[in-house]
Amino acid sequence: MFFRTESFRDFIRYYPVVSSIVFIQVVIWLLVYFQTSIGFTLLNEGIGMNALINQGEYWRLVTPIFLHDWQGITHILFNSFALVLFGPALEQMLGKLKFITLYLGAGIFANVFGYLIAMDSTTLSLGASGAIYGLLGLIVYMIFFTPGLIDPASRQLVLSYVMIGLIMTFIQVNVSIPGHVFGLIGGFSFGPLLVNNVNPYKRPRPRPRRQHHSGVNFDPNRWQKRRRFKLNGNISALLWWALIILAALGLIGPIILPFFR
Repeated sequence: MFFRTESFRDFIRYYPVVSSIVFIQVVIWLLVYFQTSIGFTLLNEGIGMNALINQGEYWRLVTPIFLHDWQGITHILFNSFALVLFGPALEQMLGKLKFITLYLGAGIFANVFGYLIAMDSTTLSLGASGAIYGLLGLIVYMIFFTPGLIDPASRQLVLSYVMIGLIMTFIQVNVSIPGHVFGLIGGFSFGPLLVNNVNPYKRPRPRPRRQHHSGVNFDPNRWQKRRRFKLNGNISALLWWALIILAALGLIGPIILPFFR
């Protein structure tokens, strides 16, 4: 359910909303990282700042969902990977409109509660973590209230991911605890509204490629040559698990690395 075997082109075609969100946030991060004028404008006008929200700039409860830490690549890389990992199945199961409602709704829910409980008006917020935890929250709702929608292996993966993520949320520094916790709660609370007439995830079948039969310059061994560059299912699964392990290390790395120095 959460292992991707589609080609890049098929992934974009099957999951246009997830692809668009990743594209938008990566482009914005690049514009800020390379210190472009457009990037600075987007950052200055979009970052969550409680003092400015107090003055009526309420769009700052929405725009931080698409902004990430520009001083390093870990933040944008981790959130984009998590979205690609958990988003496609939900986009197919819920449909585009419900998925967008979940993603933005959970992100806004997390930002609003982060704003309400903040003690300091100078508090800043940015990142898609609240929206990502919203996806996880809805999956947790499915696990407990509609168990037929989530297979056992996927249930174990999601619950382990959520437990590790929450533990690291309270251990790591510079992490928005309200963003993670209330994003998860927000996604869970959307369950009764969104999980109606939802079917289990079905992996899309790749579109068959057209074969041109021609006797001119035909190489009978060309298909065998191409097979050398294809990964079979087992290798793809191993690579995907390797990416999941790297994501987990991204959570616990700052905790364990000092012991090896």
